[in-house]
Amino acid sequence: MSTPSTPSTPAPRRRGEGVPDRRTLIADTAIGLVAASGLRGLTHRAVDGAAGLPAGSTSYYFRTRTALIAACYQRLAELDLGDVADLGGGGPRVLPVADRDEAAAALAGLLYRWLTVGRERQLARFELSLEAARNPALDADFLRAGQGPRARAAGILAALGAERPEEAAELLVAWTDGLLYDRLAGALARSRVAPDRAELAAVARRMIDAVLAHQG
Repeated sequence: MSTPSTPSTPAPRRRGEGVPDRRTLIADTAIGLVAASGLRGLTHRAVDGAAGLPAGSTSYYFRTRTALIAACYQRLAELDLGDVADLGGGGPRVLPVADRDEAAAALAGLLYRWLTVGRERQLARFELSLEAARNPALDADFLRAGQGPRARAAGILAALGAERPEEAAELLVAWTDGLLYDRLAGALARSRVAPDRAELAAVARRMIDAVLAHQG
């Protein structure tokens, strides 16, 4: 994948008309740098420059590289859960769970977003996940960031009749991550056609059906 000259940072979620606070700006910029250049591009100085901040600003808020990466985990989880809440437009709401078809359509909407406008963010998430596997100091932050999506998935699957929703959520999140990785960074990622909502809905329905069947 080509490296853009300017990293694409996630769009900050603002309150009212205000600008993002400095910690959020730094985390968003760091995520964009990781998406563009990998972890080798993540330095305090690089974040300062890309964010247009005075030298030393990033190290003031996040003294170590580990602290900066932990902030990225927290921000990624916040943005991903925000995508879940925003599904369908018209303001925050929970995923529809009236039946499996609606749940599959909602999951397909998430996948489509993360394969298109959220592509860079998901690539950064995969890069940063590998760092957690190498650095035990990141274990707690990485675990905390992963709990939100799993809890949301467990609630949805419980509403669909899962007898062991936490176990079912583990499978669904794992399969979702596998699909995203395959489409964004797998061996065939460059040659795949553009994401199709109908195809993703069919895949999502099969995943949900398989997860719920596993509960039997």
